[in-house]
Amino acid sequence: MIPAAFEYYAATSVQEALQLLRDHGPEAKLLAGGHSLLPMMKLRLSTPKALIDIGRIPELRYIREEGEVLAIGATTTHWMIESSDIVRRRVPLLAEAAGRIGDVQVRNMGTIGGSLAHADPAADYPAAILALEAEIVAQGLGGKRSIPAVDFFKGLFTTALEPSELIVEIRVPIPAGRSGAAYLKFPHPASGFAVVGCAALVTLDGGRCQKVRVAFTGVAEKAFRDHAVEDALTGKPPDDRSIADAAQRAAEGVEPLSDIFASAEYRRHLARVYAKRALLAAVSRAT
Repeated sequence: MIPAAFEYYAATSVQEALQLLRDHGPEAKLLAGGHSLLPMMKLRLSTPKALIDIGRIPELRYIREEGEVLAIGATTTHWMIESSDIVRRRVPLLAEAAGRIGDVQVRNMGTIGGSLAHADPAADYPAAILALEAEIVAQGLGGKRSIPAVDFFKGLFTTALEPSELIVEIRVPIPAGRSGAAYLKFPHPASGFAVVGCAALVTLDGGRCQKVRVAFTGVAEKAFRDHAVEDALTGKPPDDRSIADAAQRAAEGVEPLSDIFASAEYRRHLARVYAKRALLAAVSRAT
């Protein structure tokens, strides 16, 4: 299908992109990798009057270590994150999540900022970003602000971003101590999106789970931290029994999505299965 007519602008700096956003208001959309927006435009589910391409802004594409934080530019591609030696060594959970996105073509063009801003409830990054307690840095003409991941995802395709803002950076704390993490998902056989995806981060100390972070994607209308599972395992020994008991708390109090492929009941069951698998993998990797 053919999208509705639109004006195209290739921004060369963040300031230029923000100025264009202000000039065109709600009729404008930002374009990064384009894997989410362009299909929607072709189906005419989205009909922006102006398209602002930020994919060529060099200042938004980088991965660098800053003390105990990994700073990642918004237009850094999935492939760059998946293949980065720094990411694999310091925050392997993020590299694992990036490697499970789509196919090679998607990973070569898609960007982390675009994925987070789109906030697809079945996307892979949100679970990892939540489990890692990352911060999303947004910028408007008035300056920058940092949004904790736990406050970023508001609902179905809805985030805490203001209409006049764009994501410029993702700041990921480097796990400390004896930590291990894993991202596992049950992919839809056609799209590869997560029917259920679970990210787990466990820090061990003295034979106990000192810190536990568990987050889901695909289960509900937005990605979320599962505090019930976290609380059930924190302070417990990292054995099969404790993990299995904690995993049974997965998706409590959450209204799961239901569709022709997976019912709400099935998604809740998968959440428990994948919570257990992800926690077992995270514990096995804790070093």
